[in-house]
Amino acid sequence: MGGIWEAKKIAAMAEIFNAEMAPHLYAGPVEWAANVHLSASIPNLLIAETIETGGSFHQKLIRNSIRWEEGYILPPESPGLGIEFDEDVARAHAYTGNLLHLQMQEAPCDYSRPNIFEGGAPATMPPR
Repeated sequence: MGGIWEAKKIAAMAEIFNAEMAPHLYAGPVEWAANVHLSASIPNLLIAETIETGGSFHQKLIRNSIRWEEGYILPPESPGLGIEFDEDVARAHAYTGNLLHLQMQEAPCDYSRPNIFEGGAPATMPPR
């Protein structure tokens, strides 16, 4: 969307038409923190999407600084995005590939049977 401010502008336009917003988590814990701030600041929030509870690696990257209680994310009170990013953990697990973590695919997912996912896109499926 271009950042929190641009997302707030879109939320304001959506609010005029009584449309709710559901920020989609796509790119890890820093984006997750931005979604928390966006979600806490708009009146037309439907849901703040997360992937389970962030995953142990993502939580480790941000030193468990995003918390929730009884199904609700607790907006951080620290400055900035409110997370403590652990650069040592990030450096120790540097990505060396050349692909995005979610790749586009030619064929849609086959929801009639289990999919095998690699990096967000189905891997080669056995013949039908």
